[in-house]
Amino acid sequence: MLRGALVHSDIEVSSAGLAALTGKPFESTAHAVLTEHGHLPHEHQAVQLTSQAVSEADLILVMERRHVSGVLNIAPEARGKVLLLGKWQDDREISDPYRQGKPAFVHAYALIEEAVLAWAQRLAR
Repeated sequence: MLRGALVHSDIEVSSAGLAALTGKPFESTAHAVLTEHGHLPHEHQAVQLTSQAVSEADLILVMERRHVSGVLNIAPEARGKVLLLGKWQDDREISDPYRQGKPAFVHAYALIEEAVLAWAQRLAR
């Protein structure tokens, strides 16, 4: 979603997880919710976050506070560039809807969309 919001920018956006199901595609409910909201999800394969990816990134956005700790466990030098996606919504955490019903995915989508738009406004300046 952030990549799409920054379509007219030269900012590169990538994705990786702390407990990624490496090589797996989008979770089916997540894919359905994205499609229902007009997104055409690209071919996606989950990637595990590495210390190299952390060092190459200028900014790392995470959903939950525990994810900040997870990133810093991989690369302590990343302190200061790991922030919550919901930073501009009073440092709101966005819970992972994995293995929950579709309503949880719809709720997470709404929170992610709001946060992404706030980041895109700030990053595109």
